[in-house]
Amino acid sequence: MQVNPILKAGLAGAVVLMLGSCDGEFAGSGGFAARYAVAREALETGDYKRAKRNYAQLMSDAGSLRPRLQLEYAHSELRDGNYAEAAKLAGGLAEGQTGTARSAALAVQGTAQHELGLQLLGKGESVAGKQMLIAAKAALAEVLKNDPHLDPLGSMAGRKAGIEARLSRL
Repeated sequence: MQVNPILKAGLAGAVVLMLGSCDGEFAGSGGFAARYAVAREALETGDYKRAKRNYAQLMSDAGSLRPRLQLEYAHSELRDGNYAEAAKLAGGLAEGQTGTARSAALAVQGTAQHELGLQLLGKGESVAGKQMLIAAKAALAEVLKNDPHLDPLGSMAGRKAGIEARLSRL
């Protein structure tokens, strides 16, 4: 599985910018920014269980950053190979978001659905696998249509093209 490195960096940068501009919203929350840095570092270094644990602990103090942390939690699930959970979490988040925030959630959802679809096909579950690939294609198509800047290197477009090619053979 390849997750767009530009998307990862963009998500991290957006959160850092939001944390830095909070005007004290998180000042009394036990070093929220420091605790976030621990969660993010765990995600970036591949310690996904630690990342998920830390993101879960941050949720109650997250305030306006909660959707962003939920997205990073879903991303942790994706990178940990828990595709069904990642798709569910990101999909639920996408339903309540608009604009680029929705597209970011759909990018995680679509990637997870693609990987899950491939797993299902590998197990011989062709109907469920095909349905998951169709859902992944729709999620990624929406991202590419509404926020193409989230795919500056074309990895999501490439993933979508791969899904389309696979679907044409099913």
